[in-house]
Amino acid sequence: MSTQRLTMVSADETKLTAHGRKAIIAGGIGNAVEWVDWAVYTTFSSVFAHHFFPSGDPVAALLATLAIFAVGFVMRPVGAAIMGAYADRKGRKKGLVLTIGMMAGATAVIGIAPTYEAVGILSPLILVAARIVQGFAAGGEFGSSSAFLVEYAAPRRRAFAGSWQQVSVGAGVLLASGMGAIVTSSLPKEALDGWGWRAAFIAAALLGLVGLWLRSSVAETNSFIKAEARVEESGQPRRNPVFAMFVQHPKATLRVFGITIAGTLLYYMWVSYMPTYAAVATGIPLSQALLANFIAVALFLVLLPFAGLLSDKIGRKPTLTAFAGGFLIFSWPAFTLLNGNFWMLLFIEVVGVILLLGYSGNCAVIMAEQFPAEVRATGIGLPYALAVAIFGGTAPYITTWMTTSGLGGFVWLYCTIAAAIGVAVYLTMPETKGKELD
Repeated sequence: MSTQRLTMVSADETKLTAHGRKAIIAGGIGNAVEWVDWAVYTTFSSVFAHHFFPSGDPVAALLATLAIFAVGFVMRPVGAAIMGAYADRKGRKKGLVLTIGMMAGATAVIGIAPTYEAVGILSPLILVAARIVQGFAAGGEFGSSSAFLVEYAAPRRRAFAGSWQQVSVGAGVLLASGMGAIVTSSLPKEALDGWGWRAAFIAAALLGLVGLWLRSSVAETNSFIKAEARVEESGQPRRNPVFAMFVQHPKATLRVFGITIAGTLLYYMWVSYMPTYAAVATGIPLSQALLANFIAVALFLVLLPFAGLLSDKIGRKPTLTAFAGGFLIFSWPAFTLLNGNFWMLLFIEVVGVILLLGYSGNCAVIMAEQFPAEVRATGIGLPYALAVAIFGGTAPYITTWMTTSGLGGFVWLYCTIAAAIGVAVYLTMPETKGKELD
């Protein structure tokens, strides 16, 4: 009898329910679609830039377009605070439906926006407004989607479920890159400049409708429903989730910020910036550097769910510490061995993304496990967005400045310091594997 009971408990704790599988599909596909909408901007920025600014200086137009991209980045903490609070008050499902609706709508606006030649200064203002909305939506997405996926997971499969948040982000960025490659290679320059880039934005917006439909079809999480019941039973007025996060959970808030520092900086360096850095620093053709990056990122996405399963088996601290400790050792040889050879770059990229699995397979679940359901979406999203804006968003700029200022030989030290901070944070935080979520 006891053996049968233990078997039943084990199955309950590890097996995803039908609702859980549907939630991962809806959350993952919706998140991927949302990141297609976010990434298609940078994919086609060099194509459409001159349409939104005075003609005559294409370089200035591109820089202005990239500056507007940065505005969207700055809006992410604002979106994390407001949309995280909304998801904690109204539900994960409503929050996710709203973020993907805003993202798809803003993407469609860019696709049909009039040119500077047609409406003058109104054209770049429309572009700025649309990018602000996109940044706001992207900021609200991480906390809500992470809470949604982890809350739907079986107790001993929370990291596995949470890892799909990162899988879907990477898949969305790769899909946007693939869309860019297909459109730019299959259309003549005149067609690409005239309507091809607009078609890409409209297609991305239409994909958003698919994500919207999927998210609208799933039920709210039990964690949120139970939290709502506790609030009603207490009879106490509900506190603003942002205020409650800082006042009632300051250690958890700082911990999420600290957890993110090494992860976001090293992620942006290896996944986003390494091809450009390698091309500038070693002279390897950018096309070869991008191919190495594509292969490494594809491998990374395939392995991410297995990293989540490993975390569910051995714990959050060992896998996170292995990630940061690995970079503590690997950063110097990685940058020293860069020599313009494709296979060496591919090796460096692959080792880096394998180490990154320890962070990306854990980040959603470890952050979700820091907070109760009442403030979970806000607690995940806001400190994470602040750390990403400060450390992840600035990593390419600081690295470029170091390289152009004659300090390129010390880029490895920049990564090593971030890894050392990660080791200190991960070794001193409590283990949350097996912790009751609510």
